[in-house]
This record gives sequence, C-alpha cells and structure tokens, in this order.
Amino acid sequence: MVEIREALTKKEQKRFLEFPNKLYQDNPYYVPPLYMDEVKIFRKDYVYYDTCEAVYYNAYKDGVMCGRISGILQTAANKKNNEKRIRFTRFDAIDDLEVSKALFEAVENWGRKLGMDTICGPLGFSDLEREGLLIDGFDQLATFEEQYNADYYQKHLEALGYEKEVDWYESQIRLPKEYDGYFHKMSDYIMKRYNLHWGEAKSVNDFIDKYLDKFFDLLDESYDLLYGTVPFTDNMKKMMVSNFRMIIKLKYVGAVLDENENLVCLGICFPALSKAVQKSGGHLNPAALIRLLKARNHPEVLDFGLIGVKKEYLNRGVSACIAKRVVDVMKEDRIEHAETNLNLEYNAAIRNLWKRFDAKEHKLRRAFVKKL
Repeated sequence: MVEIREALTKKEQKRFLEFPNKLYQDNPYYVPPLYMDEVKIFRKDYVYYDTCEAVYYNAYKDGVMCGRISGILQTAANKKNNEKRIRFTRFDAIDDLEVSKALFEAVENWGRKLGMDTICGPLGFSDLEREGLLIDGFDQLATFEEQYNADYYQKHLEALGYEKEVDWYESQIRLPKEYDGYFHKMSDYIMKRYNLHWGEAKSVNDFIDKYLDKFFDLLDESYDLLYGTVPFTDNMKKMMVSNFRMIIKLKYVGAVLDENENLVCLGICFPALSKAVQKSGGHLNPAALIRLLKARNHPEVLDFGLIGVKKEYLNRGVSACIAKRVVDVMKEDRIEHAETNLNLEYNAAIRNLWKRFDAKEHKLRRAFVKKL
C-alpha cells in the first residue's frame, strides 16, 4: 500500500528536495538543480506565491520514500488563457505504477477541490523553471536548466490517462565544418536594411542597467502566445537579474537596437553548469564553487537561454544577428558545442535556424494534459 504525505514539516520538505538525487545517484545524465534555489519553494515569500498556490506530496511504500510530486495553481496563466487548470511538476518516482497513481491522484483531487477541470505538465510556476517530460534522449547529459527523468515516466503517465499536449525539441549544435559566412552576411544585410546596431555595455552590470527592463517588456511581447508562459512580475524580474549577475559573461549576451535605441532583439547564453553541480548534488560546497567558477570562466559548452524578438521583426531575419554572435563566441572561446534547450515543435523558424549549424535534435520533451 502507498501512503501519501503532504510535505508540511522541515523533515518532509527535505526529503522532497533530496529524493531525485537519491533516485538518480548512479545516473551519469541527471543534473540536480541548485539546492539553495529549490529550498525557496517552501518559503512563504517565494517569488511566485503572489500569483500561485502550490502543494507538495511525498509517497511511501512499506515505510520507504518512493516518489514525490507538486501541484501548482498558476492563477496568472489561467486568467491569461481563460482556463481552469492546475500544473504538475517535480514528479519523480520509482518504476512502480501504483506509486505514480497515488501521487497523481493526490494532485488531481487537490485540483478538483480548487474547482479546476484540467491538469497539465510537467510545468513549473513559469517557463523559467524546468518543464517538459523527457521522452527521448535518455543517454544525453541534461542541461542545468532542464530536468532529467527515466523512460518509464511516460509509460506511467499514459497508463494514467495523460495525453500529449505539445512537444519541445532540444538540439546540440556545433560550428559548421566548412562555414560559408552565411550568418555574417545575413547579419550585415539585416543591420543595414533596417538601420539596426548592436547595443554596447562596459560590464554585465552596465548591460543589465541599460537593457534588462526593455528585455522583460520584449519577452512579454514575443512570448505572449507561447505555451506555458506567464507575464513577468516584479519579483520574477528581480530573481532573474540576481541569477544573471551570477553566471552570465558580457560576451555571451547581445542586444540589437533600432535607430531610436529601442530594443529589437536580445539573446542570452550561459556557460554550461551541468558537470559543475553534478558531484555535489546541487549543494554549493567549496569544491562545487570552484567547479562553477571554472565552468563560468572557461566554458567548454554553452547553454542557450532566452531569445526575444520584437513582433514586427519576427519575419525579417533578425535572429541571424544573434546566430552570428554565437558563431563568433564559439570560435573565439573554442566552445565544443552549444545546447539550445527547449524549442517548441511548431517554432519552425528557430528549428530551421539551427540547421545552418552542424546540428542534431538529440532530445525530445513533452507536456501532457488530462481532464479532471
């Protein structure tokens, strides 16, 4: 028999946070989140609780913890989309359908009590969190930004009545073996045609001061209709800025401006941190900090973060300017490859852009949905 306990005590909350590390302790592809970030979900002043409610459950079988799950009521998303949905996230469990069934029933019942009619996920509080269930690419190292899961998760979800809602592809891109200068030519052409130029900054702090407010407005505009997105709150902005200051390097960001200094396009890449946080289970001990600094200052791999393009420039090839910047950085820093993270299956423009590189779509993620 499976026992479900809500993670209300410090002890149960710690078990909730540490369970995936124990489940995947021998898996070379799993990458934990930073514990110092995850533990914040149990604080009353967590940045998302101004628009969300959440519940956290642990599962036990024969007295041994065997799974976990969280449910989220994202009121901003429901209001935006005129829906009555809850989200599930942070689902991890042993390969036992009885365990998964008990966990999902707990979240589904929670949603019904709130008057909701649909459950979807894996989706976090916003698309800044880990999202999507891995359904292909189990032999690939997870990025720091996305979650790893075993292949049986999909079988469990489908057995419980969950169906596909949308897929995301992730690509691994390398510089073309014989680069013909395409992105540089396109970038120069686009810049001249639309009278655009690169934004300048003396430091990361200077870049943030100049462009981040405009960037959030740009993201809200360009991501408005994308699956799972919600408008940025002031607290979300503060959290992102704090994270940016920690890990980004000036050369890995690019801002394209028009003749009136309005932001047209902005892209951000991060040094890949996957291997740096694996050994410590996401805890920032001295050895982990040294690995993080090394990964930040001398990256071998880049993770693509956020790219925003102003709506009226979406079909004008402006993304080629960011791609040109990526080529230059990969060459200069001798980057082995870059990980695109999630691209929606219907985002043909961005998926076709990566095909100009030596690219391989090596992971596939899925969001599931079920009527309550």
